[in-house]
Amino acid sequence: MNKKGTSNPKVVKKQNHEAKKMNTSEDSKRKKDKNLPWWVEFLFVQIGLPDNLLIKILRAKKKSKEIIENDKKSLITFFFVIAMFAYFYPVIKHAKNKLDCEAIAKNYIIKNKNIIRINKRELKMLSTNFCYGGEEIYEIENLKN
Repeated sequence: MNKKGTSNPKVVKKQNHEAKKMNTSEDSKRKKDKNLPWWVEFLFVQIGLPDNLLIKILRAKKKSKEIIENDKKSLITFFFVIAMFAYFYPVIKHAKNKLDCEAIAKNYIIKNKNIIRINKRELKMLSTNFCYGGEEIYEIENLKN
């Protein structure tokens, strides 16, 4: 009743498990042998940039992914603030340019037109008109004569 071809079932399972481990390691090697990304192929294979630069790039990429995953809320807040400044910058710049032009026009009117009886509101109106291309300043001289 002794069979020579049989062996212990625990040993067979262990051998099968080891064989599966070896197959998975071979599969992972096959997966790793995929084609390189186009930018790695171009920069480091075709052009010949040094490998340590590739290592630095990949480390920076890994760190940036970690930062993005860990600090999403603060990054979103930062980009929102930057977008808000970018959106409102033209409005602020236009207002600053308008105020600068009005100040220069006011000084010009006071120095060159010698208007004594004009009040501050009329002076502001004339300077604003002058900045936007109006010619009321030149008509003031005609009113005097």
